[in-house]
Amino acid sequence: MVDDGSEDNTRDVVEQYMISDPRLKMTFVPYGARVQSTKKLALTLAAKAAQYDYLLLTDADCTPESPNWIREMMGGFQQSSDIVLGFGAYFEEKGHINRLVRYDTLFNGLHYLGAAICGCPYMGVGRNLAYRKALFFETGGFSHQMTNRAGDDDLFVNHLATKANTAVVMSRESYTWSPAKRTFKEWWQQKRRHLSVSPAYRQTTKWQLLFEPLTRGLFYALTIFAAVYYWPQDYQLSTALYPLLLVAGLFLFRWLLQTAVLNISAQRMGLKGFNPFTILWFDIVLPLVNLWMIITPQKKFKW
Repeated sequence: MVDDGSEDNTRDVVEQYMISDPRLKMTFVPYGARVQSTKKLALTLAAKAAQYDYLLLTDADCTPESPNWIREMMGGFQQSSDIVLGFGAYFEEKGHINRLVRYDTLFNGLHYLGAAICGCPYMGVGRNLAYRKALFFETGGFSHQMTNRAGDDDLFVNHLATKANTAVVMSRESYTWSPAKRTFKEWWQQKRRHLSVSPAYRQTTKWQLLFEPLTRGLFYALTIFAAVYYWPQDYQLSTALYPLLLVAGLFLFRWLLQTAVLNISAQRMGLKGFNPFTILWFDIVLPLVNLWMIITPQKKFKW
């Protein structure tokens, strides 16, 4: 356990646990450490202090799905695997912000885990991530990204993950759960922090991540254009009917297909699904929110 500058009674609590279980070790980031990211320093200290060959990471606010979490994640390491990606879910609570966070997490999870399964890994989340200690030190740890305060998980995986050295574990017992942000402002700050490292992604990853929202925006733009263009006048009803039916059919088909894919995936992952209108709303709004976050100036993050 690494104490990254906590100001509560963390150390006292951990020391009590250490008395009852000698396997538990604790280290800490020195007070006043002058580094860009104390979290990366904390993880580096943990890697140096770790006794064994594998590093399994999670955060202080995460709860494993089951006592078999370690076993499930370690099962992903095969002879050639250096990195194992897991899924970090958020607890369900009432409120629109919670639905937004859970939808965004499910969508992104399907994207990066699916890409890794298809042989194109590009990121992981520090709430549930494992890699070999040898990989960390042989590649210089976080030395190649010390100018970024964030990125200890996704940038690390982006720079080092390949089809050959990355595995995915999706069993329910391998999940971790976290409390979601409860206000839009908190979620906004968290999301901007995550997006702040995207310029440092590999160029192929940038194009990969850009393709989906661009084609999504193009679909909606063409749908609106076609509906306006073919909107019938009194004397054109018979002429415009078939193009409008085609546009409506394509829109409905994509909407229903997306709803089915997301909700069937959520069901198989043991998560709660979303109603079709919520999916449609988030599908339109979230890319615009992400674009606004990227193009607007960023203040210094509060960690």
